[in-house]
Amino acid sequence: MNRLVIRLLSRHISPLQLFGFFVANLIGMAIILLGCQFYQDATSVLGAKDRFMKGDYIILSKQVRGGLLSGKKDNSFTTAEIQALEKQDFALKVGRFIPSKFQVSAGLTLGMGVSTYMFFESVPDAFLDVKAEDWSYDPESDEVPIIIPRNYLGLYNSAFAQSQGLPLLSETTMSSLPLQLHLTGGGEELQLRGRIVGFSNRLNTLLVPLPFLKAMNERLAPGEATPSTRLIVEVKNPSDPAIALYLRDHHYESEGERLASSESMYLLRLLAGLVLAIGVLISALSVYLLLLSIYLLLQKNTRQIEDLLLLGYTRSAVIRPYVTLTLLVQSAVLVLSLVAVSYARDYYIEAAQRLLSDEVDSGMGMTILIGLGIFLVTALINTLSIGHKVRSLRLFARP
Repeated sequence: MNRLVIRLLSRHISPLQLFGFFVANLIGMAIILLGCQFYQDATSVLGAKDRFMKGDYIILSKQVRGGLLSGKKDNSFTTAEIQALEKQDFALKVGRFIPSKFQVSAGLTLGMGVSTYMFFESVPDAFLDVKAEDWSYDPESDEVPIIIPRNYLGLYNSAFAQSQGLPLLSETTMSSLPLQLHLTGGGEELQLRGRIVGFSNRLNTLLVPLPFLKAMNERLAPGEATPSTRLIVEVKNPSDPAIALYLRDHHYESEGERLASSESMYLLRLLAGLVLAIGVLISALSVYLLLLSIYLLLQKNTRQIEDLLLLGYTRSAVIRPYVTLTLLVQSAVLVLSLVAVSYARDYYIEAAQRLLSDEVDSGMGMTILIGLGIFLVTALINTLSIGHKVRSLRLFARP
């Protein structure tokens, strides 16, 4: 490029205006990239727990609202509500908890007799997280396979057994102990043997095979409906904000803390959107400031540009110094923004790792791509705008 052309066209460049564009663009770019990077890191931490679980399942029930004490109120899910839930984009499949409609009491002999009233529930086998070999119902046998929550055994060992002087039980020992089951309903009493065949981390209930429960409901509670007050839903992503919004709108609630990350993700997206909007606004204003500065510079250099074009220089040769100037400034802005984001990321990751056990496994690759994308878009806008301004001058010259 002819240095004489550059020196001639740079006579009216204002360093203060150029510095103002640089600072404004740097702030806007840094805010955008930092917001994107923080969102990626937060998503990584919030979704870490779900990725290590055997499946993405949530258990739903209806909220207990006012009026239940004054009379009976159906708190079960209707067929229409289940079908509506199945049609949601976040739901892969929906299963019903089938409750027992008869009375159940169970006894266990551990030096002293222990018995209690209890209940049974069943779900389709596809939703179980326990693959027990003996999980089957034989109508000719008096033995009933049972799956219990693993935290029940932990609660017994850590609290009940210690206070009552009872022996501690391992999972193997618990599985070898027979339970005496007493089923009552419909004017009939049954004595069966129960055997624990597995321990569930997912389902917080006492599970028996679905064919057994259906047969006992028909025998001991004939004619009684078995509506479901709880559902188990396999979802694509438990941290999807659409799940929390759907449950809130339909007054459903989820057991445990599986949707805590969903609500956090929803708030995170709102905050990230706000931060990105501020960053985009600042970047847009900085680009406008640059264009305004270039337009003023072109206006001041109109006579020089005319002379250059009349001397035979092409419009492209006249445009090139201004485009080069903007590209250099934007390149510096991109590099410094990425450096600032890297330092800020190191700071908040160090603070987060002191509070959280999960490691942040997302890198800065996506943020770098976003920065390059913004650089290319703004460079294209600036180049087209500068070219349009130069070509709009009433001059006779080669393109």
